[in-house]
Amino acid sequence: MSPSILQWLSLVGIIWLQSINGTNSDFSAYSSQLKHLLSISQVQLNNLAFASDAGKLFGWFSGVGAVHLPLWLVLMIGSVLGLIGYGVQYLFLVNQISSLSYWQLFVLCVLAGNSICWINTVCYMVTIRNFPSDRQVAVGLSTSYVGLSAKIYNDIVDCVSPSPPVKRAKAYLLLNSIVPMIASVITAPLVREIELGKAIEMKGGFMAMFVITTATGIYAVLGSTDSISTSFSSSIHAIAMGILLAAPIGIPIFTGFKESLEGKWWNKRENRIYNLSVDDQVGIGERVEIEVKEGEVVEEDGQLIRVKEEIGVKLMIRRVDFWLYFFVYMFGATLGLVFLNNLGQIAESRGYSKTSSLVSLSSSFGFFGRLIPSILNYFFSKSRYMVSRPASLAILMVPMAGAFFLLLNRTNLSLYISTAVIGVCASAITSIAVSTTSELFGTKNFSVNHNILVANIPIGSFLFGYLAALLYQREGDGQGRCMGTECYRKSFIIWGSVCTVGTILAFLLHVRTRKFYSQMIAS
Repeated sequence: MSPSILQWLSLVGIIWLQSINGTNSDFSAYSSQLKHLLSISQVQLNNLAFASDAGKLFGWFSGVGAVHLPLWLVLMIGSVLGLIGYGVQYLFLVNQISSLSYWQLFVLCVLAGNSICWINTVCYMVTIRNFPSDRQVAVGLSTSYVGLSAKIYNDIVDCVSPSPPVKRAKAYLLLNSIVPMIASVITAPLVREIELGKAIEMKGGFMAMFVITTATGIYAVLGSTDSISTSFSSSIHAIAMGILLAAPIGIPIFTGFKESLEGKWWNKRENRIYNLSVDDQVGIGERVEIEVKEGEVVEEDGQLIRVKEEIGVKLMIRRVDFWLYFFVYMFGATLGLVFLNNLGQIAESRGYSKTSSLVSLSSSFGFFGRLIPSILNYFFSKSRYMVSRPASLAILMVPMAGAFFLLLNRTNLSLYISTAVIGVCASAITSIAVSTTSELFGTKNFSVNHNILVANIPIGSFLFGYLAALLYQREGDGQGRCMGTECYRKSFIIWGSVCTVGTILAFLLHVRTRKFYSQMIAS
């Protein structure tokens, strides 16, 4: 089988994995029911949301595992951790396990959150290695599907358990435990590093992928609106989404058919020439390690790739740029995640009962948030109007801060608009961050470096989420429940102010890296 077919097959496998790997994104869809089932307070519920994010504190284990273990094994470890984390919780709720303490439940949530890191690490590593000339585009495309996870799980739950709410909560936990395991078993043969030769023309394939992905996102957004979602049965929605998720497999099938007709099967030895040095060409079948200095251009598969530095964790955490980047992510994407984790309680406090619609809305707009940076990078990466990634982060955080302040308005329309804006911006920041990490700190240690960066998620989740929970309980009725716009009013003001500070930090990071990115665009 030719390398081009294997490349596309690996991307299809990654897309399928990413589309079901956002198991923590549907937490707000069943959090209110979980709170009542377990008879816990808002602070305790927030601690469970934090526990899921705290699993990312141990995400660096997956980075180390990706260096020393086969990627298929890393993938299976992640799915097993998720099976245990969510599966035991499900068995407890259906009374198959007699007793489970709160702290045992907390640990299970940590395991479940950590499982996401293992699967994500495999997806990132395979994409970066198999698409060296188009890594930003491929990463952006694949990670955009993470934004659909909550929508996908919600569609399935609507089919298998439309009511009552208690059964829906159990259904979410069951699906979160078994679906990633099934997907991992199916995609394990596809998700592997491909031995590449000279650059292969992939423009047509990416154009087709953009069309399929955009169509999927448009359907997800329309299907999240009340007028469209009630027009068709839940089974039709689930089937339509399944067809759109399966559509990318048509690209490697078409590629294989085209190559068989043209007789252009690649010869493995003829295409194992690597141009990794600007000055020297490496011989057939050989590869050399090059020490990359700051701002140096590396020619890879016929394309100039510029990386700021290839550095390890110890050196990275001593850099000012890293800490600016760290807090920009915390005050942007992580803060957006905290909002989404609290979306169920926010909607409930306002008297809005259709929480699943809001979750689907944030998921669908989050999909486009992750996709748009990839499209812009593909078509305008060499344009003089293209802004740097740190500048993009600053631009995205401006409307996000505004959305938090808009939530002070009591109308349901403001809730919908703010949810959509925060979903788009937070997801776009997450997508851009993957490429930013590899550019600022290199690709050699990416698997560990990026997992160190996302350690900000549990820290921010705890700080911002715990504060919101305390303010919620202070405004409550003394029985763990709060109704009215005052429940989260102070939280929205604090979140909007923090996001504004993050915007300033992103601008400072842009100023510090402006020379590097201007050289990248010029090259």
